[in-house]
Amino acid sequence: MIAVPPFVVRPLAWSDEEIGLIDLPKAPLRMTMGFGSGLTRRATDPPGIVWAVGDRGPNLKAKTLVEHYGLERMRDLAHHDGAKVMPRLDVGPAIAKLRVLDDRVELIQVLRLTDADGLPISGLPVPSSEHARNEPAFDLDARPIDADPSGLDTEGIVGFADGGFMAGDEFGPSLVRIDRHGRVETRYVPHGVELEGARYTVQASLPAIAAKRQLNRGFEAIALSPDERWLYLAFQSPLAHPDKDAHDHARHVRLWRLDAATLEVAGQYIYPLDDPASFLRDLAEGPLNANDLKVSELVCLGDDRLLVLERGSQTTKIYQVHLTDDDLLPVEHLDASTRPTVEEKSARGDLGLPQLDKGALFTSDDAPELGADLEGMVALSPTELLLVNDNDFGVEGATTGFWVVQFTHSIVANQAG
Repeated sequence: MIAVPPFVVRPLAWSDEEIGLIDLPKAPLRMTMGFGSGLTRRATDPPGIVWAVGDRGPNLKAKTLVEHYGLERMRDLAHHDGAKVMPRLDVGPAIAKLRVLDDRVELIQVLRLTDADGLPISGLPVPSSEHARNEPAFDLDARPIDADPSGLDTEGIVGFADGGFMAGDEFGPSLVRIDRHGRVETRYVPHGVELEGARYTVQASLPAIAAKRQLNRGFEAIALSPDERWLYLAFQSPLAHPDKDAHDHARHVRLWRLDAATLEVAGQYIYPLDDPASFLRDLAEGPLNANDLKVSELVCLGDDRLLVLERGSQTTKIYQVHLTDDDLLPVEHLDASTRPTVEEKSARGDLGLPQLDKGALFTSDDAPELGADLEGMVALSPTELLLVNDNDFGVEGATTGFWVVQFTHSIVANQAG
């Protein structure tokens, strides 16, 4: 077990809004709103105000609909890799303004993401191409749903002092600039990715290697430096580069520091994932493999120092890292043609490259009152973190929970490196 500084966990009251119920053979499918994919604060926000982001909207695996809900017609979808069933296309990506009080969290406002004309942006996957593959979508009658070049799966968020936001998206993967009203202004995608017909500006500004992300494992963790000069992002898991086998066996995740104005990569680093055997709450429920681990959130503490939220499902760990010049990867590892790849070297156990040092801050194995699937994290003060779980829109019965983790000392002062 990792050694962590003393802390106290305080749960906050919150109630999910129910948005629909569909009668199915084995049980009713109840759906609620979800805003647990990421958290942020803007420099101009008063104390207690935070912003949360929800992902693509209600979606289920075909297996879940068969086993939990008795929808036998979904069995034939099992051969579609990554297939998702989307029962409510009218519920898509959105940002929520929240107020954090001593004992509860209040919903103040919901900003549904829209185009410039105010039309809602869907959570449907974008079309697959030779450069980026996306999972197919189906309705409850097992009929395919057309891909949407404007569709977003927003999984992380940062807020700017001008009132706007940048969201991380898993589909492109991409970064999405959003104005203070929830309008998508520009989507930044990897070189080679084309989204013809998108209802907003698309710029191929990111390295092509980003499109090598494993299916449904794109940009989930992003953070912004206090001076808004740097944007940090981590892939959710190792890239599938050059193939899925490398993803399945690699133990390192790429982390980028980008110029926030140009989105040029100013530094690439690799973050080492923990041994799956150290995620005790997950292991208590069954086997946990290396490819089950994810990086789901970043918080910047200033001076290239970050908090990293690393998790299985039940166990969540928070580490501190300090990005230094000694940790930089050679620039050729931003080139998708470089062999062996970072992921191949990691999978073989002969990395031979600099990697970030991790300083333990927290593990939920020491806090049984915390829920599973924690994805959002934001600093409320120098000694407090707010955590939230992703309820997956309630499709499997999960509810949203908010928790304040209060440390006995400043987490800004207790740095790794």
